[in-house]
Amino acid sequence: MMKQGSSRTVAIKSLIIIISLVLIIRLFDLQILDKTYKRKASDIGRETIYPARGLIYDRNGQLLVSNEPVYDVLVTRSKVRNLDTSKLAALLKVPDSVIKKRFEVLKENKKAYFSPYKAAVLVSQISPDDITAFQEKRFLFPGFSIQSRSVRHYPFALAGHIMGDMGEVNEKELEKSGNRYVPGDYIGKSGLELKYEKLLRGKKGLEYYVRDKLGRNIGQFENGKFDTSAVEGKTLITGLDVDLQAYAEWLLQGKRASLVAIEPATGQILAMVSSPGYDPNLLIGRNRGSNYKHLLDDSINKPLINRPLTALYPPGSTFKPLMALVALQENLLNIHEGFPCHGGFYIASLHIGCHNHGPVHSLTKAIEISCNSYFCQVFARMISNQKYVDEDEALAVWDKYLKQMQMGVKTGIDLQNEYAGNIPTPEYYKKIYGNYRWRASTIISDAIGQGEILVTPLQLANVYAIIANRGTYYKPHLVVKDDNDTLGLGQYYVKHFTGIDSANFELIMNGLELAVEKGTAKLARVDSIVVCGKTGTAQNPFGEDHSIFAAFAPRIHPKIAIAVIIENAGFGGSWAAPVAGLAIEKYLKGHIPDNKKWLENYVQQKVIDYHDSK
Repeated sequence: MMKQGSSRTVAIKSLIIIISLVLIIRLFDLQILDKTYKRKASDIGRETIYPARGLIYDRNGQLLVSNEPVYDVLVTRSKVRNLDTSKLAALLKVPDSVIKKRFEVLKENKKAYFSPYKAAVLVSQISPDDITAFQEKRFLFPGFSIQSRSVRHYPFALAGHIMGDMGEVNEKELEKSGNRYVPGDYIGKSGLELKYEKLLRGKKGLEYYVRDKLGRNIGQFENGKFDTSAVEGKTLITGLDVDLQAYAEWLLQGKRASLVAIEPATGQILAMVSSPGYDPNLLIGRNRGSNYKHLLDDSINKPLINRPLTALYPPGSTFKPLMALVALQENLLNIHEGFPCHGGFYIASLHIGCHNHGPVHSLTKAIEISCNSYFCQVFARMISNQKYVDEDEALAVWDKYLKQMQMGVKTGIDLQNEYAGNIPTPEYYKKIYGNYRWRASTIISDAIGQGEILVTPLQLANVYAIIANRGTYYKPHLVVKDDNDTLGLGQYYVKHFTGIDSANFELIMNGLELAVEKGTAKLARVDSIVVCGKTGTAQNPFGEDHSIFAAFAPRIHPKIAIAVIIENAGFGGSWAAPVAGLAIEKYLKGHIPDNKKWLENYVQQKVIDYHDSK
């Protein structure tokens, strides 16, 4: 038995040795003796097939972002022979200096993806018409090839801050990408293009082809056996209404301003304007760099700043309804209770002024006429109330409710660089004044949306959407779904609660309705639609006050909540309110009636000279 087993082992070992020898001989033949295999391997070209980037639409199916074809000229430096850069530059219609400079960059960079044996982009984004001349003469330029791709196009030339822009991938992005990108690729740099880059970019494909001795493509390699198809990017559907966006941008021309409109029932952004803005088409193509620098260098208008997300303002009197909501929830205010106003609020030597008005006998009246004294006394009552251990606890309760209403915190919108603003806490004031060194009188300006309170236009629109919903909200967001409705947007479909009773929101709505019908916001009225809103005039230490207005409409089953802030424009009722009223009417009715054309012209023709403002 042992001899039989030993014989079987010897036979198996012999078979393995024979097979190994056959393989070694065959490999030697292919790699050393068979010159045709080596030649064939060197004549195989590879072309990256770039996918179509995902499209972006508004809520009504209007195309906001599309693609246009362009071409890149690639160079494999190890294969370049006797290059005449001036002749190449003439064919590509670029300066000779651009070709030479790009060659220097490729030579000096020691990264692996800039290898002389790998194709790299020499000149990018050449139009279909201009690439034809080079294509015909390409056999004169060994080592050069062409790849097709697409660039973005913005049919409406709107919403640059929302759509964002794309640019060539930088080294940091290359290193983070895990070989997904190569030099010369384009990537989302801001806005939705950056936020949803992974969905929009799609997946590259590869095609292998056989080249002749001049490097020309003469057919597929192995009938496309090894090719992979490109997979186009996802199409995104947003909640934007392009007609409202265009109208709002038109109204705010010549002003440093913000407008944010939200659908209360869903949290979807209907329009978001940062003025001055820019045409997003400026940041595509070979002129992107120079155009971007021009926009960046505009220190007066600062068009690249996304004001709705990053500009911080005192909310002024638009804050007063929030002050009332906190006091109502804490049972510190009777809506039928009045407070005296003798030209303002007085405490010790401090005086907060107020405009002339009649008696303030209720909360409704106080909101309608925007009485400073009333809300200062409500705030002082809360901060000094004996139901709390001390002022710290009282302010902490006040702060808690405001944070629950998304003031002083990031809303979580699906864009980058959102600011949180500021709702001061006890700790905040301890750092300024020390422990137990501040009182209600010290921080009384908070009662009327001044002091240390700072909010973004997005937060202001969102909190009025919360009021419209009687205390609930969905996180503000731009993208609703992708083309297959597979986008992970779960966080935007969760209903949130503020912890304030819905009945209390109903109580302040009477005042907000009257503020538009009879009070400080008459220019925001819309025929046959109940608009509830509040004006604000925020103090600005660097110039004229900021004009502010926030509202929602209709009162029953609200369809839109809106905030408008116009820098250095003065009284909220004079400028921000009519802009918001017109935008509401445009969205809800689809047009502006003839009897409102005067107001439309009045607002649109208002141009503010910011040359000397800081």
